[in-house]
Amino acid sequence: MPAPHSSKHTYPDTQTRPSTRWYNPRLIHSRIFRLALIYLCLFTASVLGLLGFIYWSATEAVTRQIDSTIEAEITGLAEQFNQRGLIGLVQAIKRRAGQDGESRGLYILADENFKPLAGNLTRWPDGSLNENGWMTFRLEIPDNSEGLNFGRAKVFVLGNRLHLLVGHDIQERTKIAASIRGTIVWSIIITIAISLIGGILMSRSLLRQIDTINMTSREIMAGDMSRRIPIGKQGDEIDEVAGNLNAMLDQIERLLAGMSQISDNIAHDLRTPISRLRTGLESALIGQSDPESDRKAMLKAIEEADNILKTFNALLNIAQAEAGATEAQFGSIDPTALLYDVAELYEPLAEEQGIALELDIPQKGDRVTDLKGDRNLLFQAVANLVDNALKFSPEKSRITIALETETPGKNSPRRIRIIVADQGPGIPGKDRERVLDRFHRLEASRSTPGNGLGLSLVSAVSKLHRGSLSLEDNGPGLRAVLTLPIA
Repeated sequence: MPAPHSSKHTYPDTQTRPSTRWYNPRLIHSRIFRLALIYLCLFTASVLGLLGFIYWSATEAVTRQIDSTIEAEITGLAEQFNQRGLIGLVQAIKRRAGQDGESRGLYILADENFKPLAGNLTRWPDGSLNENGWMTFRLEIPDNSEGLNFGRAKVFVLGNRLHLLVGHDIQERTKIAASIRGTIVWSIIITIAISLIGGILMSRSLLRQIDTINMTSREIMAGDMSRRIPIGKQGDEIDEVAGNLNAMLDQIERLLAGMSQISDNIAHDLRTPISRLRTGLESALIGQSDPESDRKAMLKAIEEADNILKTFNALLNIAQAEAGATEAQFGSIDPTALLYDVAELYEPLAEEQGIALELDIPQKGDRVTDLKGDRNLLFQAVANLVDNALKFSPEKSRITIALETETPGKNSPRRIRIIVADQGPGIPGKDRERVLDRFHRLEASRSTPGNGLGLSLVSAVSKLHRGSLSLEDNGPGLRAVLTLPIA
């Protein structure tokens, strides 16, 4: 075995624990934090859009109110002009403009040269009219307490010579707009601050969990296969991932232990036949040349080689079944015909050993149901069960091969049960799970012919066909039940 690398490949310190400080230098480079920033930008944009709509709606509502007030003033002055003429209009303007500052109305009556005749404006204001006759202009006299003020007014012509401007200051609208703008600014600042803090806390929590997974992974890569990822009590996605990873690590640990055991068993089971093969060939080589002796030596060598090949073929079949490599070869199978073929194969051997082979299956040719699977593997699986029964059954005993169809329950598929029951010594209950492992044999001396792979192959074939193998007490003997779903 090659020596492990000691200089080129090193792992970080496995004792390093995730950072518990409020700030982790890796935080700003993590994908979690970037996602939090993207969410922050989207959330800020939505809040900004909402507050902008509120700002526009509020200022428009105040503007409409001001415009309605100006329209009402114009209607009143027009009635004065129509009823009392120019003198009545001037008196109405002076009366409305001199209300001791209680009114915020703006009035100016000017001649054709825009020279003031009446009103509370000292001159005609600068500004351009829109298509509806409205204008917004800056008032020349600043408000001593609240800064510069602006006015909004509507202009129309009286006769051919006089120009009348009726307006209203918009200080109220300006104050409301300024208040809403301040609210928007502070709302954005508070939103960004809260979102950043929340993003940092969320990212820090997730990063701590990921660091824990990374730390455990490094310890496992360093050789400690017993380490597992801690699972929290929240039951969230991270805990689910941690649980799946732990299950995967458990499976890997079991497979590694199984591989180690298999390697030991292969070395133990193949060393003896290979040694016998070499000894026989060596004896034939150095012994006296005799055609009959050479023939016996060659036959013995062929027998030993066949046993070795059987072991490797069994291992290959188990590996293919466990990997699901033969599912592409699945086809429709008549289980009745399959069992008759197995019985026909082993009936001469059973008669030779003085064992009765009984069949409890439908008549040959009666196709009771169909299976979907690999016929060769299923044949090999049933043959292994019968071979095991013959191997351990005493003389004048009975072996029964039966076929049963299960009555399906609610929400459960229809299944068949292939049963091989013998009257041998059976298997103790505590060993029935272990005998399904590769190379596991109840006899420590391994004196009985076999390689300990027969039941392992049956178990692998049952799992490939989404079935199960159970070993039960036959009182006396063993009752092996192969359960398979019906296509």
